[in-house]
Amino acid sequence: MVEKEKQQNRGIYLLPNLFTTAGLFAGFYAIVAAIRGDFESAAIAIFIAMIMDGLDGRIARMTNTQSDFGAEYDSLADMVSFGLAPALVIFQWSLLDMGKFGWMVAFIYAACGALRLARFNTQLGIEDKRYFQGLPSPAAAACLAGWVWAGTSNDIDPALMTAIALPLTFVAGILMVSTVRYSSFKELDLHGKVPFVVMLVLVLIFAFVAIDPPLILFGSFALYALSGPVLTLIKLRQHRAERERQQEK
Repeated sequence: MVEKEKQQNRGIYLLPNLFTTAGLFAGFYAIVAAIRGDFESAAIAIFIAMIMDGLDGRIARMTNTQSDFGAEYDSLADMVSFGLAPALVIFQWSLLDMGKFGWMVAFIYAACGALRLARFNTQLGIEDKRYFQGLPSPAAAACLAGWVWAGTSNDIDPALMTAIALPLTFVAGILMVSTVRYSSFKELDLHGKVPFVVMLVLVLIFAFVAIDPPLILFGSFALYALSGPVLTLIKLRQHRAERERQQEK
């Protein structure tokens, strides 16, 4: 009996790891598509990897199939899909002509993605679940992929593409390893009932995104990336104001 239990424990849960594998495949496909020069497909593949990454954890929790193997596998898949893939895609798309400086900036992003994931893994169970410390790697990848998709589909001037791609890649990497806090939205209750107007708002959001998906998705994730530093500055000003009030008393 003991040996049978050990054999069962050695197995892995199929359903959540299937979604993780799908995300890993999407990230790998993005790299292959970028090498072929199909940058629109590469950018879309990264967004598909984001969807798969969001589903695997939720499915594991819903079906009570969490495991250490699944957590490690998910982290490695994230490194490919949100670390290497965005760096290589944007390098092939816009930073290639900049030579060593271009691939150095792309490497900085990839290295920051690895550091971000390593730090996240070491803080599991002790961090405030309401916030992420540093820009989440899927959101950083969405900023890069969104700009590639927007530039490709809207025929943006190559000079403008590089002028934005270079600082965007560097800043997204630095924000991942920063201590700036970002809302995790985990406090949202997706299981409870909501007013009818919420569904109406969701329909309007989908209709708005459908107007120009590349630009709107890029703009949305860019605003999310900026929200961390802005909220940090607001909180710092509030703390200073409180200290000044206490000193006056």
